[in-house]
Amino acid sequence: MNQGDQLSTEQQLKAIQQQLVETQRMAALGELVGTTTHEFNNVLMTIINYAKLGLRHKDEPTRDKALTKILAASQRAEKITNSVLGLARNRKQEFAPTNLADILGESLVLLEREMQKFRVHVRCEFAEVPPVRAIGNQIQQVLLNLMTNARQAMPKGGELLLRLDHDEASDSVDLTVRDSGVGIPREQLSKIFDRFYSTKDGPDETGKGGTGVGLSTCKEIVEAHQGQLRVESTVGRGTAFIARLPVFKQLPSAVTAVPIAKLGVPAQVVRMAD
Repeated sequence: MNQGDQLSTEQQLKAIQQQLVETQRMAALGELVGTTTHEFNNVLMTIINYAKLGLRHKDEPTRDKALTKILAASQRAEKITNSVLGLARNRKQEFAPTNLADILGESLVLLEREMQKFRVHVRCEFAEVPPVRAIGNQIQQVLLNLMTNARQAMPKGGELLLRLDHDEASDSVDLTVRDSGVGIPREQLSKIFDRFYSTKDGPDETGKGGTGVGLSTCKEIVEAHQGQLRVESTVGRGTAFIARLPVFKQLPSAVTAVPIAKLGVPAQVVRMAD
C-alpha cells in the first residue's frame, strides 16, 4: 500500500468516526427533545386541570389554590424554557467568559425530574469562582453526560455532589461531579476514556448510555479547552470526575480566539451518556 492509499484510509477512518459522533449527537438531541416535551406536557396538564377547577368552583379558597398551582406550573415551564435556550449559547463557537454556576443550574433543571425518579439527591457546593474560558454549550454537553453517568451509577438512589472550586495556584476552576454509587474497578479506570469502551451492557430504561463514546468525547472537549478531565473512584463508595478549566483572561484585541471546530471537537450541542 502506497502513502497515498494509506492517507486515504486514514481519512476514511476519520470520516467514519465523525459520522459516529454526529449520529450520537442526533440521538442525544432526540432524547433531550423527548424529555423536554414530556416535561412540558406535564406542566400543561397541571395548568389545564387547575384552570378547570377554578372555573368549576366559585369560592375564593379553591380559586386561590388553583391560581397558586397554575403560577407554580408556569414558573416551572419558564425554567425549562430558559434551560433549553441556554443550550443555544455561543453558537459562533468562540471561547468566551463562562459562568459555570449558571450552566450547572440549567443542566439541573433539564435533569431534575430524572434525578427525582431515580431517588438521587443533588447537593451543590459552589464556591465563588471567576468565569472560565469556554464555549458554554460544549461544557454543558460534558456536564449532562457526567451527571447522567452519575445517576446511572446509583441504581438504588444516592447522592450527587456538584462542586465548584477556584485553584488560584493554577488560575483554574475545578468542576466536580461526584456520585455515591457502585464505583469503577481499578482495572477499568485506565480504559474509561477510550473511545467505544463502556462499563455498561447497553442503554438503560431511559434509552441512555452504553455506546462508549460519551466519556471520550468529554475528555476531548475539556482538553480542547486547554483543561484536564480526571477520575477518582472506589468500588462501593462512588466516583468523581473533576474537570479543570482555565480562568478567562481577556485576549489582546489583535488576537482572535480559536473556534473549537479548529481543534477537532464536534461543535454541536449534545448530551452523550457513556
